[in-house]
Amino acid sequence: MCRTDQDPEGEPDVEGLDAAFTSLLEDSVEELYEQAPCGYLSTMMDGTIAKINTTLLDWLGRTREQVVGRLRFTDLLTVGGKLYHETHFAPTLQMQGEISGVALEIKAADGQRIPVLVTSTVKTSQVGEPMLIRTTVFDARQRRSYEKELLRSRRVAEEARRQAEADRDRLQEALAVLQQSLLPAQLPEIPGMEAATYYHTASPDLLGGDFYDLFPAGADRWAFFLGDVCGKGPQAAAVTSLARYTLRAAALHDPDPVHALTTLNTVLHERYTSGDPRFCTVVFGILHLSEDRVGVDLASGGHPAALIQRAGGGTDYLPTPGGMLVGALPHPHFSAARTELFPGDTLLLYTDGLTEARTGPARELYGEEALRAFAAGRPAAGPRALVDGLTDLIAGFGDGLDDDTALLALGMPAPLPTPRRAGPE
Repeated sequence: MCRTDQDPEGEPDVEGLDAAFTSLLEDSVEELYEQAPCGYLSTMMDGTIAKINTTLLDWLGRTREQVVGRLRFTDLLTVGGKLYHETHFAPTLQMQGEISGVALEIKAADGQRIPVLVTSTVKTSQVGEPMLIRTTVFDARQRRSYEKELLRSRRVAEEARRQAEADRDRLQEALAVLQQSLLPAQLPEIPGMEAATYYHTASPDLLGGDFYDLFPAGADRWAFFLGDVCGKGPQAAAVTSLARYTLRAAALHDPDPVHALTTLNTVLHERYTSGDPRFCTVVFGILHLSEDRVGVDLASGGHPAALIQRAGGGTDYLPTPGGMLVGALPHPHFSAARTELFPGDTLLLYTDGLTEARTGPARELYGEEALRAFAAGRPAAGPRALVDGLTDLIAGFGDGLDDDTALLALGMPAPLPTPRRAGPE
């Protein structure tokens, strides 16, 4: 039970309690000032230190007798701090009456430099005359350490970012070189014909699976193919390489398009029959050259139908219905077709990255009908002109084109117009 002193008549000694509490409160205030977690000092207007707390004295490694009345505030600062105090701190304090959060360094007795944050306020008399300056000093050593660590972390992160960007550039360069190695460096020249290609890589960080080729297959015969391997990356690149060389070898052994696709199917199915299955879509064809036309025999293994732009007007697909994926089944069916190209006609092969591009605000599928209409709306000016037009179209898709796209166009140049001969006047 709590007891209180009472007077003889039994009443509590209130005045004694007030005096004891006031004394205790004064002791607490003084202790708080001296042992505060920050430094306190008061200076005369000329900077002479009039009062300083124990906390700041401990930081400085000095006694009160060494400081009070003997040193000025600027004597506690480093050379740089003194210059800043004279040029900025003191003038601002004189004009505004206060300044806060200024980063300075104080100098301990042993020469140690202590980073601090300083806030000062001018105390004035009742008539507004400045009397003294009260200053609070916060230890910024932990903050300085944190800032240094933060800067170090930022430097490390920046260096890691630069290294990652350099690594990515090197990777993209290596992938670009490897991608080019999976395609012919340039198309051969076919007597009496024109050929044009275009290849768009959807991502510079991944190897694409689209491929094409054009090469001689005997007297007055040229083989061509265009395909799309399922997937991307190194695995797709391996299938691409295998498909290219298999089709080349098959064409030299037997130029029949269905036979070439059957051979490729056998190789892929046996190679990838266990584990991760791999397959592709391919159009393979043979060009039979003659003086006034080119015969085309082709077969399709699950690939989009070839498009023919006729010189005399009209553009349509060459149907190859029922052709199955190459490599997916042991005994698939491949669809064959035949046509002829005359001067000014162009045969276009493409991968589904073109027709499956997304267009417009609604990101609608571009589709085969839009491709046919695009080709029909252009003059029949040959393979190069058609591929150039499609290249501009593809560039306009922007991020709507999210798959690799390959184009291969073949055709006979249109005959040059016969110059008119001037008649007699």
